[in-house]
Amino acid sequence: MLLAAIILLSLASAAAVCGLAGSFAGLAWLWVFPVSALGTFLVLAGIAFFFIWIACATVDLSKPQEKDSKFFRTMADVYVQSLIPLLRVKFIQKGMEQVPARGRFMLVCNHCSLADPVLLLKAFRKKQLAFISKQENSDMFLVGKIMHKLQCQTINRENDREALKTIIKCIGLIQEDKCSLGVFPEGYIHKDKKLHHFRHGVFKIAQRTKVPIVVCTMRDTATVFHNAARLQKSTVELRLLKVLQPEEFEGMTTVDLSEKVYAMMAADLGPERVAQETQ
Repeated sequence: MLLAAIILLSLASAAAVCGLAGSFAGLAWLWVFPVSALGTFLVLAGIAFFFIWIACATVDLSKPQEKDSKFFRTMADVYVQSLIPLLRVKFIQKGMEQVPARGRFMLVCNHCSLADPVLLLKAFRKKQLAFISKQENSDMFLVGKIMHKLQCQTINRENDREALKTIIKCIGLIQEDKCSLGVFPEGYIHKDKKLHHFRHGVFKIAQRTKVPIVVCTMRDTATVFHNAARLQKSTVELRLLKVLQPEEFEGMTTVDLSEKVYAMMAADLGPERVAQETQ
């Protein structure tokens, strides 16, 4: 893990500095060691940031990404594995034994925080997961370019015709075995951080491609960045509720399928995490 390597190198460097300076002969090491370790940590962290910045500087968002970038997929995995402990997140995963061993799928999850896709990338790190995301996210510093290289697709939620184009593109990605897709059917991160009514259209992807739907819920991601800024720990729980096989929703309308998945997630989250107006 990148973070572990940086920490170990920082400690080793600090020990070397103390040894060369003779600080261990007295009490000077009590301040030389931590200052040296912190200095080395900041330098190495800066190098890690510079590396990802240089990599993203080469990305042209105007050019369609025709296939998953192995380089960016590996890089994203390495940095995600480091970011989660840096944010002091205890990540609990339940039901992951149900994840399809082979083949593509569509993952459905509730959405409370920008941390959600990061945690899902960790949980499904070997599944080439790409997300459908709002258009604004493509302008996010570094994140937008990484998403582009991972075949994430932006969707215009205010224009049905443009949204349909995105859905058709996602159907093609699965049919061509390029990636699995993660969707947040609520469409937005709502201020109350509760589960809200779904936008039904994304479920056409699973219906047209006849792939399993991996139904998940996530708890307590809304406070991750708030707690990290205050050096506090967060506990996040991901539950994989069920993998709906294509034969289980064959013949269902898109609306009925959407409402079925919504009901499963609402039942698991409980009334305290579900918006009252949509129950």
